[in-house]
Amino acid sequence: MTTPSPLDAPAEQYVKLALAVGQHDGNYVDAYYGPEAWAKEAEATKLPLPEIAARAAAMVAAVEATPVPADELLAMRHRFLLTQLRSLEARVRMLSGEKLKFDEESQALYGAKDPGHTDAEFEAVLAELDKRLPGQGPLVDRLDRFRNDFVIPKDKLDEVFRVAIQEARRRTLQHVELPANEHFTLEYVTNKPWSGYNWYKGNSTSVIQINTDLPFYILRAIDLAAHEGYPGHHVYNALLEQHLVRGRGWVELTVYPLYSPMSLIAEGSANYGIDVAFPDAEAYLRDVLFPLAGLDPKRAANYVAVEALAAKLSYASNEGARRYLDGQLSREATRDWFVRYGLVSVERATQKMAFIDSYRAYVINYNLGQDLVKQYVERHMGADTSPERRWQVFRELLSSMRLPADLDPAAK
Repeated sequence: MTTPSPLDAPAEQYVKLALAVGQHDGNYVDAYYGPEAWAKEAEATKLPLPEIAARAAAMVAAVEATPVPADELLAMRHRFLLTQLRSLEARVRMLSGEKLKFDEESQALYGAKDPGHTDAEFEAVLAELDKRLPGQGPLVDRLDRFRNDFVIPKDKLDEVFRVAIQEARRRTLQHVELPANEHFTLEYVTNKPWSGYNWYKGNSTSVIQINTDLPFYILRAIDLAAHEGYPGHHVYNALLEQHLVRGRGWVELTVYPLYSPMSLIAEGSANYGIDVAFPDAEAYLRDVLFPLAGLDPKRAANYVAVEALAAKLSYASNEGARRYLDGQLSREATRDWFVRYGLVSVERATQKMAFIDSYRAYVINYNLGQDLVKQYVERHMGADTSPERRWQVFRELLSSMRLPADLDPAAK
């Protein structure tokens, strides 16, 4: 039996406010598995935005007036509620018409800000890739032709993804204890602005969707298996439910507002989890997934090396989004900017623009989030750099209410 806390009532009100915001923003509530009556109440009431704003401000004041517990975990809960409520307030202001610059938005919603990157940084990576991929034509076309040799055939897509997910699960279960009933359903969809998505349903279950609008390069099988599944989103949500919702009765974690600091932890840990689960990605591709997809295993090493270089351009997504959303570049100019500095085809740049149109500053959560999670884990590993210690620190992070300010000492 859980001990009553002064934070229990604010926690319940926070959940109800998040559900209320979801009535005005269909993307806001990414997951909810709390009392069904609360969801029905939100739908029936449809609180106006000014009322939600007033209630959120009152809840912030109430939590601020509640003494910070001495216990570390309880103090973390106090910070979590305040941080999430303030982010909710910012989202309500945006839905009410307030315009924020890219950096203002990322700080207000996600509790973090990308320090920014110059064209010169990306040009240096392009120069490295240019040497790696000699030949005729623009570099983006050479990279596209190179990657086309590593596309998963459509008739092999389901088998490759399922094998990769099961391997990610096997590796994760060696280090993370999950509820016996945990599982996921895999679906293939089209006409989405993202390539993969995890819809957490509660009771340790997820629906993992794969968008097949564009061809999949084989490294994405590992990426999506770990990011959406194990030890990524599915594991993160299952551990929060297991330890804090069921273990402590903390209802605030039954709702996951997409535009909130939770997302920096969720996306950052999901991306970092790829390397945690597959430190031997090249060997696994060469020995398992390449043969399964009918690709030449002898080319795995060069393929992985090129993709590792291209990954250094990930912050181009943030920089392009910043310039677009701040009005410095038109939509067409931003798409072309992604082709040049993101080294993606026009089709993939168009999909990226659709993502930014929908999710805006959310893009920082993937790369900045990954870097902050990596730095946190490595800082807390101390002198013990073994895989077991890495998994231990990572598992503890996934099971906690830590937020961006907890990852970055400079943010405190």
